[in-house]
Order: sequence, then C-alpha cells, then structure tokens
Amino acid sequence: MLTIRKRDASRTPAGDANHQPRIAVGEEGDVLGCAFSGVWTTRTVASVDAEMRKIENRNSAKRLILDLSQIEKMDTAGAWLIDRLASAFEKKGVEVHVQGQSEIASILLGAVGDAVRREPESGPAGPPNIILRALELVGRRVYEMRDDFLASMNILGATIRGAQMKLGRGHAVNPAAIFNQIDRMGVGAIPVVVLMSAIVGAIVAQQGAYQLSYFGADIFVVDLVGVLILRELGVLMTAIMLAGRSGSAITAEIGSMKMREEVDALKVIGLNPIGVLVFPRLVALVIALPCLTIIANFAALGGGIIAAWLYSDIPPAAFIDRLRVAIDLSTIFAGLIKAPFMAMIIGTIASVEGMKVGGSAESLGQHVTASVVKSIFVVIILDGLFAMFYASIGF
Repeated sequence: MLTIRKRDASRTPAGDANHQPRIAVGEEGDVLGCAFSGVWTTRTVASVDAEMRKIENRNSAKRLILDLSQIEKMDTAGAWLIDRLASAFEKKGVEVHVQGQSEIASILLGAVGDAVRREPESGPAGPPNIILRALELVGRRVYEMRDDFLASMNILGATIRGAQMKLGRGHAVNPAAIFNQIDRMGVGAIPVVVLMSAIVGAIVAQQGAYQLSYFGADIFVVDLVGVLILRELGVLMTAIMLAGRSGSAITAEIGSMKMREEVDALKVIGLNPIGVLVFPRLVALVIALPCLTIIANFAALGGGIIAAWLYSDIPPAAFIDRLRVAIDLSTIFAGLIKAPFMAMIIGTIASVEGMKVGGSAESLGQHVTASVVKSIFVVIILDGLFAMFYASIGF
C-alpha cells in the first residue's frame, strides 16, 4: 500500500492555506505518488512551481501515480504544470497514471497536452530547399490563375446575360454611362495613340529602309510597313497602351469603391455591381479599341510615309500606290478582328483585379500593377494565338 505523506509546498499562513495548491508526495519502492489538492489557478500555481520541478528531477521511480481528486479548482495554468510533470516522467520512460480527475480537469489536461505537443521542440524549422519553394510557387500561381479565370467567367457571364441593373430583374442599357466611358477611354486616348503609333510606324519604315537598301529593294519597305502595321503592330500597340491607360484606371476606380465599401452598398440597395460598374466600361472598351486601332493604323502609315520619303526617297504618291498592291481587305480585317477580343480581356482583367482590392492603399497599388501586367501579358499571348490561327487557315 502506497503511503503519501503530506507536504505543504505553498508555505503560506494558516488563514490562506485552504486556498493554495498543495502537493502530497509518497514513494514506495519504484512507485511514486503525488496527490494534488487546493486551488490550481494562474494566481496560485507560482507557489508550487519550484516544488514541481524538484519532483520532475527524481529518477528513481518506474511508475508515477497522479491523484487529482482533491483539486478544488483548476485552469490552464494548473493543468500545464501537471501536464509538464507527467511529460517529464514520460520522457524518462516512466509509466504515468492519472486518477480522480473531474470532467473539467480531463478537458483542460487534454487541451494543454495537445497544444504542448504541437509546439516544435527543436525551434522553428528552416526554410525548405529551393526546389520545394519553386514547386510551391508554381502551385500557388496555378491556383491564382484558376481563381482569376473563374472570376473572369463570372464577370463575362453576368455581362453577356444582360445589362440589368437590378438583381434578378431586367433593366435597360444606360447609354449615358456607356458614352461617358467611351469619351474617357476612347476620345481621351486619341492623342497618345496617334503620337505613339506615328513614331512606331516611322521607326519600322526607317529600319526597313536601312536594311533593304543593301539589296536595292527600297520599295518593299511599303510592304513591310503596311502588312506589319495593319496585321500586328497597330492593334497590339493600341491594346497595350489602352491596358496601361484605361485598364489601370478601371482597376483603380473599382478598387477605390471597394475600399470605401461602395460596392457593398450597391448590393445592399439591390443593384448589381457588375451591371453598374463593369458593363459600361466593358462595352466602352469593345467599341473604343477598334476605333482607336483604325486611327492608330492611319497614324502609323503616316509616320511610315514620312520616314520612307526621308530615308528612301519614296514620295507619298508612290508609297500609296505600292500600298494598294501590298495589302487587301484581309490584311486590314486581320488586325481589326483582334481588337474586340483584346478589349474584352483588358476590361475583364481590370475589373477582376479591382474587385480583389482589400482595405488598404497598398492593396490598391498591388492590384493596379497586377492588372496592367496581366493585361499586357494576355494580350500578347492572344495576338500570338491569332497569328497561328491565321497561318493555319491561310488568312
């Protein structure tokens, strides 16, 4: 029979003894017993911490019995001390038995034990190797692409379904909002589009004339400028400029509304944010980009005419006559067909990034940057896909 002699570890006055934790320790052979009593809470357990550590340092026992039947009150601090004692003996290979615990004590001991065992014993683990980090980065980007694709399909679906302003109810298109966006995105972009396109056209003509002059084929600079501008560079440069100018503006506008909770306010009053904010901008882009592409084509050809006149002595009349032979309607439409698709991509990506803005200015800046980068990247990919498609069908 194991005899446990009482030891008051608190060493407090007699008037407070009943409210302090106490430990009664008994040892018989290789069996060590500890009976706990009193109040084991955050306010009181500090008085028995040193005594508990002395018990933890014992090495003679093969079996440990913990009796919790006399504990009046316990919180996580008391449970942690008892669990620390049990864990210390378990690490030494000692068999530990806990008895007499109440339901609350069992829950606390279990919770504290799980929390302690989840903590790493050897400190924070080092970073994974570079291969694992690279694979993790690829995986995260794939999931982000999936989320962006689903969000884009949601916006496109809501837009194609109609321009309804009320949730669940049809509503007429608002022409004023669309024309206002066309004015801002289309008419306002004409100066920069004309300037950049004219410079690009002049550079292509100048470089083409310089290289073709070695072969005495200066006149073919007209074919180079006409086909390259009308099929590829005109619409591509216009889409890139529109992505940087209008795409970033769409993301900033919708993102700032999201930050100020105006988007949530639209939902509360029964309005569809897609119909109110995204639809007019998307329609305006689809209308404005083909029109800007036509203007850009004329500006680039004008720059090419001037450069060819200065560098190859090809007069404007001869340039235009040769241009009629070099191009046909398929050359013109090959570029214009791409414009609405690029406009849809720019508007959709800009709207998705705007809807993802959080509540900080830093988040707004990050998503505006992501909007421009993603739009330009996808537009260039789409242009390459169109080029392969045209080559496969001989267009």
